[in-house]
Amino acid sequence: MPRRIEILVFPDAQLLDATGPAQVFASANEMALRSAHLEKGPLYEIALVAEMAEVTTNSGIALRCALLSENRPAPDTAIAVGGSGVNAACSRPALIDWVRDRAIHARRMASVCSGAFLLAQAGLLDGRRAVTHWHRYDEFAGRFPQVRLERDPIFVNDGNIWTSAGVTAGIDLALAMVEEDHGRTLALAVARELVVFLKRPGGQSQFSAPLRLQTADDRFSDLHAWISANLTRPLTLDTLADRAGMSLRSFARHYRQRTGRTPAEAVEIIRLERAQGLLETGSSVEVTARKCGFGSTETMRRVFLRRLGVGPKDWQERFHD
Repeated sequence: MPRRIEILVFPDAQLLDATGPAQVFASANEMALRSAHLEKGPLYEIALVAEMAEVTTNSGIALRCALLSENRPAPDTAIAVGGSGVNAACSRPALIDWVRDRAIHARRMASVCSGAFLLAQAGLLDGRRAVTHWHRYDEFAGRFPQVRLERDPIFVNDGNIWTSAGVTAGIDLALAMVEEDHGRTLALAVARELVVFLKRPGGQSQFSAPLRLQTADDRFSDLHAWISANLTRPLTLDTLADRAGMSLRSFARHYRQRTGRTPAEAVEIIRLERAQGLLETGSSVEVTARKCGFGSTETMRRVFLRRLGVGPKDWQERFHD
C-alpha cells in the first residue's frame, strides 16, 4: 500500500510550503517507476486537506483540497504548512483538532516554515526541539516558551515530530523522509530531478554566515566581506575595529548591539562556513584549517564539534561526493 501523505492548508498559506514537499513525494513515485520499483503501485499517495474544498494561498493561487470533515484513515505522514495566514489558522478549532488527531494516529507529524505555530498551538512541541522560519523566531519563542526552539537548522526531527525552517526547507524535510522510507539512492534521484541538494543536512544553518550576521542597517556588511576575503590574517579585535574605523570599545559594543554576536563569534562563523565548503569539495583537513585561518587542525576540530556536533573528518565523509 502507498504511504498516504496529508498536507494541511488554509487561507493565505504559503504555496511552496505545500507544493514543495508534495512534488518531492510525487517525484519519488516517478523515479521509482523509472527504476521499475513500482510493482504494486505508487510509493506515496498525496492529498491536500483543508476546511473547505478550495483554498486561496497568499500568492493568489487556489488549491483544490479534500475536506477535513471527510472520514478517512489516518495518513502515514501529516504535514502542516505555514504562511501569512497561520495566526488565523491557529484560532480555528477544526485545524488544531486535526493536528492533534494526526499526531496521535499518523507515523509522522510535521510542519513546514511557520506551520510550527500550529503544532505548538496544539501542544505537540512542548519540551521538544523545533525550528521555524528565521523571521518569526522571536515571535514563536515569545508565544511558546516551553518549546526548545532552535534558530539555525534546516529541519529538526524529534521523535515522530518533524519541523522545518522557512519555505524551501520543506523540500529538504520531504527528501529526508523519502530517504528514511526508501533509502538514499531514491532520495538522491529525486533531488537530482528537482535540481536541489540532497546533502543539505538538518543541522546545517538555514542561511549563510553573511546573512546570519546581516542587520537592518547593514552597518558591518563591508567588514564581513573583508573578513571573508582575509581569513588567513590574524583577525584580532584591534584589527577589526581599525577596519571598521571605530575605537576598540565602541566597535565591540556597537557590533554586538547590531548583530547579537561578538566580533570573535562572527569571525568563527565565517571561518566555519568556508571550512565546510572546502571539505565538501575534497580539500584535506590540514589545508582547510590553513586556508580558513584556524591556526591548527585541533582548533578547527573543536569549532566543528562545538557548532556542528561532528568533527571535520566526519563532516567530509558525510557530505563529500
